Amino acid sequence: MFELWAPQAASVEVEIDGTRHPMRAGRGGWWTAEVPGAGHGTDYWFRLDGGDRLPDPRTRWQPEGIFGPSRVYDHDRFVWSDELWTGRTLAGSVVYELHIGTFTPAGTFEAATEKLDHLAALGIGFVEVMPVPPVPGGRNWGYDGVDLWAVTDNYGGPDGFKRFVDACHRRGLGVILDVVHNHLGPSGNFLAPFGPYFHSSASSFWGQAVNLDGPGSDEVRRYFIGNALQWLRDYHLDGLRLDAVHALHDSRALHFLEELAVEADNLSAALGRPLTLIAESDLNDPRLVTPREAGGYGLAAVWNDDVHHALHAAVTGERHGYYEDFAATPAGALAKVLTSAYYHDGTYSSFRGRDHGRPARHVPGHRFVVCAQNHDQIGNRAEGDRMDPQALRLAAGLLLTSPFTPMLFMGEEWGARTPFLFFTDHVEPHLREDEADRRRREFVGFGYDDWARKAPDPSEETTFLRAKLDWSELEHDAHRAHLDWYRALIALRRQHPDLSDPRLDRVRVEHEDAWLVVHRGAFRVAANLGPAPVTLQTRPAEIVLASDPGVHLSPDLVLPPRSLAVLRAAAG
Repeated sequence: MFELWAPQAASVEVEIDGTRHPMRAGRGGWWTAEVPGAGHGTDYWFRLDGGDRLPDPRTRWQPEGIFGPSRVYDHDRFVWSDELWTGRTLAGSVVYELHIGTFTPAGTFEAATEKLDHLAALGIGFVEVMPVPPVPGGRNWGYDGVDLWAVTDNYGGPDGFKRFVDACHRRGLGVILDVVHNHLGPSGNFLAPFGPYFHSSASSFWGQAVNLDGPGSDEVRRYFIGNALQWLRDYHLDGLRLDAVHALHDSRALHFLEELAVEADNLSAALGRPLTLIAESDLNDPRLVTPREAGGYGLAAVWNDDVHHALHAAVTGERHGYYEDFAATPAGALAKVLTSAYYHDGTYSSFRGRDHGRPARHVPGHRFVVCAQNHDQIGNRAEGDRMDPQALRLAAGLLLTSPFTPMLFMGEEWGARTPFLFFTDHVEPHLREDEADRRRREFVGFGYDDWARKAPDPSEETTFLRAKLDWSELEHDAHRAHLDWYRALIALRRQHPDLSDPRLDRVRVEHEDAWLVVHRGAFRVAANLGPAPVTLQTRPAEIVLASDPGVHLSPDLVLPPRSLAVLRAAAG
């Protein structure tokens, strides 16, 4: 059965092997057709009012890319082996973000599967995969997707993704997929002819906003909610990361995010395993993760950029763009986010030129996904450069002992030196030129005027190839030592509930200009952020972990420059 929502069409046909089959109009703008012999593997197109051939807005399979025909895909044909998988909860877990195309040299689901034992040994709880729908050309971050219900064949197609998820579950790893519902890519976007999918006036930095609250938006909302449920149900995913929800334009009393959360909870009950929705939001608004019974949207978690900004400013000394507020008093900014989640919780943001956010100290810390690095914070640097290893070891010590849900970005666990650059592969020449210009404007808007001249062309293949991880780095002693530090921190976090306790009111921080001590139950995490050694008075304690061999007790704690120690109170 072929089905299509096209409320404005006077006639609709499905075309198979050059033969057009008329579709029958039904209620609410839906059209249907039975075509004998069509089934899994059949290629097809739709035609509206006798016009050009168009792919299916709900295509599950686009083997020839965004400009090719849709192909019928039957989810029930895939044989799963994860029948004993009962899911994972976010609380207490560590998330690992990766991009399939650059995670391995081959850049496929199959190749990524070969690295899962590495992630399991590291102590990861969830793998977060950047978007996988079809995109223009052969390389892209994924945020230019258009066929939102499909999986790109660049990585291995729908079956390849299912095999990857199945393999993750066999190793005890949950899988979160990054999905984009706030806009569609500029190339191959054929949704508009089918119905009122886009807002008549609202837009975002990335293009026309989707229509969540205007005329005809009931079915548009069902399109995106159905898309989310497909990933969770048919691909056995454990959660979704919702891209830039602040760019969702919705004035309805029942916000799209709340409606989606309700549907996900209902599906979770039916499947008998937890399903996690995580919002990327620039709003610093705890309402997103406040339970619906208390008037919130009821999402499981939200990305918290303030923690990243505070960590980054403290360990690198950078103060341009949005780091300015956090760099004024680095230890103080860290102390605030570690005890209050948001730095801007109603305070003045110089980057925005206005007050921003609201208090969130009442929210359990595990509802905030935090990081020292992610795809945006590396990729939005002109040269895609990562933190230097010493700074990263210091940041990781604070991150992995925090009350929040830590997230790592692929390769940081061994101090990868490969950059992660922004790359695209638009087919149309004007889009290739526009993308480079848009990136330059974005850097200038962030206050990175010099960077606009340094950024490589995102359309050049070498930009993509440079972003691929170099796994041979693990053969070097310095990288193995860095990996050991991460493994030890994650193991310590898992072994001692004090270090994953999400209650922000249980976190106490002492600090001065260049150092801070974070109290976590029986543990203290002492960090020297400055370029000179620091000696701190301490009660009887033992050093459990140290980022630098020069850390010692004599009897006070001596911290070399830019170093960190985890201490446990002495018994008795």
